Amino acid sequence: MLNFVEYAAKTTHRATVIWLHGLGDSGHGFYPVAEALQLPRELGVKFVFPHAPEKYITINAGMRMRAWYDIKSFDLDKRADEAGVRESAELVTALIERERELGIDSSRIVLAGFSQGGVIALHLAPRLPFQLAGVMALSTYMCAPQKLQNEKRQEQLNFFLAHGVQDQVVPLFAGEQARDTLIANGYQPAWSTYSMAHEVCQDELSQIRSWLIATLGEH
Repeated sequence: MLNFVEYAAKTTHRATVIWLHGLGDSGHGFYPVAEALQLPRELGVKFVFPHAPEKYITINAGMRMRAWYDIKSFDLDKRADEAGVRESAELVTALIERERELGIDSSRIVLAGFSQGGVIALHLAPRLPFQLAGVMALSTYMCAPQKLQNEKRQEQLNFFLAHGVQDQVVPLFAGEQARDTLIANGYQPAWSTYSMAHEVCQDELSQIRSWLIATLGEH
Protein backbone atom coordinates (compact mmCIF):
# COMPACT_ATOMS: atom_id res chain seq x y z
CA MET A 1 0.00 0.00 0.00
CA LEU A 2 1.24 3.47 -0.85
CA ASN A 3 2.03 5.82 1.99
CA PHE A 4 -0.07 8.99 2.01
CA VAL A 5 -1.16 12.05 3.93
CA GLU A 6 -4.83 12.74 4.55
CA TYR A 7 -6.92 15.87 4.91
CA ALA A 8 -9.93 14.82 6.95
CA ALA A 9 -13.51 15.65 6.04
CA LYS A 10 -14.94 18.58 8.01
CA THR A 11 -18.07 16.60 8.83
CA THR A 12 -19.12 12.98 8.30
CA HIS A 13 -16.93 11.44 5.60
CA ARG A 14 -19.13 11.15 2.50
CA ALA A 15 -16.71 11.49 -0.44
CA THR A 16 -13.00 11.18 -1.23
CA VAL A 17 -10.60 12.92 -3.59
CA ILE A 18 -7.38 10.99 -4.26
CA TRP A 19 -4.83 13.47 -5.63
CA LEU A 20 -1.62 12.26 -7.31
CA HIS A 21 1.41 14.56 -7.42
CA GLY A 22 3.95 15.12 -10.19
CA LEU A 23 7.55 14.01 -10.70
CA GLY A 24 9.87 14.64 -7.76
CA ASP A 25 7.10 15.90 -5.50
CA SER A 26 5.26 14.11 -2.67
CA GLY A 27 1.78 13.99 -1.24
CA HIS A 28 2.64 17.01 0.85
CA GLY A 29 3.00 19.14 -2.28
CA PHE A 30 -0.72 19.45 -2.97
CA TYR A 31 -1.89 19.07 0.63
CA PRO A 32 -2.48 22.86 1.07
CA VAL A 33 -4.91 22.79 -1.86
CA ALA A 34 -7.46 20.88 0.22
CA GLU A 35 -7.85 23.81 2.60
CA ALA A 36 -7.52 26.43 -0.15
CA LEU A 37 -10.50 24.99 -2.05
CA GLN A 38 -12.81 25.73 0.88
CA LEU A 39 -15.33 23.09 -0.14
CA PRO A 40 -18.70 23.20 1.63
CA ARG A 41 -18.54 21.28 4.91
CA GLU A 42 -21.72 19.36 4.13
CA LEU A 43 -20.06 17.58 1.20
CA GLY A 44 -17.95 15.64 3.70
CA VAL A 45 -14.94 15.44 1.38
CA LYS A 46 -11.73 13.78 2.54
CA PHE A 47 -8.53 14.24 0.52
CA VAL A 48 -5.89 11.53 0.18
CA PHE A 49 -2.46 12.60 -1.11
CA PRO A 50 -0.31 9.50 -1.76
CA HIS A 51 3.47 9.53 -2.09
CA ALA A 52 4.74 7.94 -5.29
CA PRO A 53 7.43 5.24 -4.94
CA GLU A 54 11.06 6.28 -5.40
CA LYS A 55 12.47 5.43 -8.82
CA TYR A 56 15.59 6.10 -10.87
CA ILE A 57 14.67 8.61 -13.58
CA THR A 58 16.56 8.25 -16.84
CA ILE A 59 16.17 11.83 -18.10
CA ASN A 60 17.41 13.18 -14.76
CA ALA A 61 20.77 11.40 -15.05
CA GLY A 62 19.40 8.38 -13.22
CA MET A 63 18.66 10.32 -10.05
CA ARG A 64 16.35 8.63 -7.56
CA MET A 65 13.17 10.55 -6.73
CA ARG A 66 9.48 10.07 -6.19
CA ALA A 67 7.87 9.18 -9.51
CA TRP A 68 4.92 7.23 -10.80
CA TYR A 69 7.05 5.89 -13.67
CA ASP A 70 10.42 6.38 -15.36
CA ILE A 71 10.83 8.95 -18.12
CA LYS A 72 13.32 7.75 -20.71
CA SER A 73 12.71 10.35 -23.41
CA PHE A 74 11.29 13.85 -23.76
CA ASP A 75 9.44 12.73 -26.90
CA LEU A 76 5.76 12.67 -26.02
CA ASP A 77 5.03 9.30 -27.60
CA LYS A 78 7.88 7.70 -25.62
CA ARG A 79 7.73 9.77 -22.43
CA ALA A 80 5.54 7.55 -20.26
CA ASP A 81 7.02 4.17 -19.36
CA GLU A 82 3.93 2.03 -19.93
CA ALA A 83 4.99 -0.80 -17.62
CA GLY A 84 5.64 1.72 -14.85
CA VAL A 85 2.30 3.43 -15.46
CA ARG A 86 0.45 0.14 -15.17
CA GLU A 87 2.34 -0.77 -12.01
CA SER A 88 1.48 2.53 -10.34
CA ALA A 89 -2.12 2.24 -11.53
CA GLU A 90 -2.37 -1.00 -9.53
CA LEU A 91 -1.03 0.76 -6.42
CA VAL A 92 -3.58 3.55 -6.81
CA THR A 93 -6.34 0.99 -7.35
CA ALA A 94 -5.54 -0.38 -3.89
CA LEU A 95 -6.08 3.10 -2.43
CA ILE A 96 -9.44 3.36 -4.18
CA GLU A 97 -10.42 -0.06 -2.84
CA ARG A 98 -9.45 1.09 0.66
CA GLU A 99 -11.92 3.96 0.41
CA ARG A 100 -14.63 1.58 -0.77
CA GLU A 101 -13.91 -0.67 2.21
CA LEU A 102 -14.39 2.38 4.42
CA GLY A 103 -17.91 2.66 3.02
CA ILE A 104 -17.41 5.26 0.28
CA ASP A 105 -19.09 4.20 -2.94
CA SER A 106 -16.98 4.55 -6.08
CA SER A 107 -19.52 7.10 -7.34
CA ARG A 108 -18.30 9.35 -4.50
CA ILE A 109 -14.59 9.05 -5.32
CA VAL A 110 -12.69 11.49 -7.54
CA LEU A 111 -9.26 10.60 -8.91
CA ALA A 112 -7.11 13.67 -9.53
CA GLY A 113 -3.57 14.05 -10.80
CA PHE A 114 -1.05 16.68 -11.83
CA SER A 115 1.50 15.99 -14.58
CA GLN A 116 2.76 12.41 -13.97
CA GLY A 117 -0.11 11.93 -11.53
CA GLY A 118 -2.54 12.98 -14.23
CA VAL A 119 -1.13 10.33 -16.56
CA ILE A 120 -1.99 7.68 -13.97
CA ALA A 121 -5.48 9.12 -13.43
CA LEU A 122 -6.26 9.21 -17.16
CA HIS A 123 -4.93 5.69 -17.63
CA LEU A 124 -6.61 4.06 -14.64
CA ALA A 125 -10.12 5.47 -14.35
CA PRO A 126 -11.52 4.30 -17.73
CA ARG A 127 -10.07 0.82 -17.14
CA LEU A 128 -11.59 0.26 -13.69
CA PRO A 129 -14.45 -2.26 -13.40
CA PHE A 130 -16.49 0.35 -11.49
CA GLN A 131 -17.27 3.97 -12.27
CA LEU A 132 -15.73 6.84 -10.33
CA ALA A 133 -17.44 10.17 -9.66
CA GLY A 134 -14.90 11.85 -11.90
CA VAL A 135 -11.34 12.35 -13.05
CA MET A 136 -9.34 15.56 -12.75
CA ALA A 137 -6.26 15.60 -15.04
CA LEU A 138 -4.11 18.73 -14.72
CA SER A 139 -1.20 19.75 -16.97
CA THR A 140 -0.80 16.22 -18.21
CA TYR A 141 -0.87 13.82 -21.16
CA MET A 142 -1.92 10.26 -21.94
CA CYS A 143 0.02 7.01 -21.90
CA ALA A 144 -0.67 4.57 -24.75
CA PRO A 145 -3.68 6.49 -26.15
CA GLN A 146 -4.00 3.98 -28.98
CA LYS A 147 -4.86 1.22 -26.46
CA LEU A 148 -7.72 2.99 -24.72
CA GLN A 149 -10.38 1.87 -27.19
CA ASN A 150 -9.75 -1.83 -26.52
CA GLU A 151 -8.97 -1.56 -22.80
CA LYS A 152 -11.60 0.84 -21.47
CA ARG A 153 -14.32 -0.60 -19.23
CA GLN A 154 -16.29 2.62 -18.71
CA GLU A 155 -18.33 4.03 -21.56
CA GLN A 156 -19.20 7.21 -19.64
CA LEU A 157 -16.95 9.11 -17.26
CA ASN A 158 -16.82 12.67 -15.94
CA PHE A 159 -13.48 14.28 -16.94
CA PHE A 160 -12.06 17.69 -16.06
CA LEU A 161 -8.88 18.53 -18.01
CA ALA A 162 -6.88 21.74 -17.55
CA HIS A 163 -3.60 23.00 -18.99
CA GLY A 164 -1.35 26.06 -19.03
CA VAL A 165 -0.80 27.65 -22.42
CA GLN A 166 2.79 28.54 -21.45
CA ASP A 167 3.63 25.04 -20.19
CA GLN A 168 7.14 24.13 -21.37
CA VAL A 169 7.32 20.85 -19.41
CA VAL A 170 4.17 19.25 -20.81
CA PRO A 171 3.29 21.29 -23.93
CA LEU A 172 -0.28 22.35 -24.52
CA PHE A 173 -0.60 20.07 -27.54
CA ALA A 174 -0.01 17.07 -25.25
CA GLY A 175 -3.04 17.99 -23.18
CA GLU A 176 -5.04 18.62 -26.33
CA GLN A 177 -4.07 15.19 -27.61
CA ALA A 178 -5.34 13.60 -24.38
CA ARG A 179 -8.58 15.56 -24.68
CA ASP A 180 -9.04 14.54 -28.30
CA THR A 181 -8.35 10.89 -27.50
CA LEU A 182 -11.07 10.94 -24.85
CA ILE A 183 -13.50 12.54 -27.31
CA ALA A 184 -12.63 9.92 -29.94
CA ASN A 185 -13.47 7.26 -27.36
CA GLY A 186 -16.93 8.69 -26.73
CA TYR A 187 -16.25 10.79 -23.63
CA GLN A 188 -17.13 14.47 -23.23
CA PRO A 189 -14.29 15.96 -21.16
CA ALA A 190 -14.49 19.48 -19.76
CA TRP A 191 -11.44 21.38 -21.03
CA SER A 192 -9.93 24.63 -19.73
CA THR A 193 -6.69 26.48 -20.42
CA TYR A 194 -5.01 29.15 -18.34
CA SER A 195 -2.30 31.74 -18.84
CA MET A 196 0.27 29.83 -16.80
CA ALA A 197 3.27 27.49 -17.06
CA HIS A 198 3.55 23.97 -15.54
CA GLU A 199 1.71 24.85 -12.36
CA VAL A 200 -1.71 25.45 -10.82
CA CYS A 201 -3.18 28.98 -10.69
CA GLN A 202 -5.94 30.60 -8.67
CA ASP A 203 -8.41 30.75 -11.57
CA GLU A 204 -7.88 27.03 -12.08
CA LEU A 205 -8.47 26.31 -8.39
CA SER A 206 -11.71 28.27 -8.55
CA GLN A 207 -12.88 26.14 -11.47
CA ILE A 208 -11.75 22.95 -9.72
CA ARG A 209 -13.81 23.97 -6.70
CA SER A 210 -16.91 24.50 -8.82
CA TRP A 211 -16.40 21.20 -10.63
CA LEU A 212 -15.93 19.25 -7.38
CA ILE A 213 -19.06 20.79 -5.87
CA ALA A 214 -21.07 19.92 -8.98
CA THR A 215 -19.60 16.41 -9.13
CA LEU A 216 -19.89 15.46 -5.46
CA GLY A 217 -22.98 17.48 -4.62
CA GLU A 218 -25.33 15.68 -6.99
CA HIS A 219 -26.34 12.95 -4.54
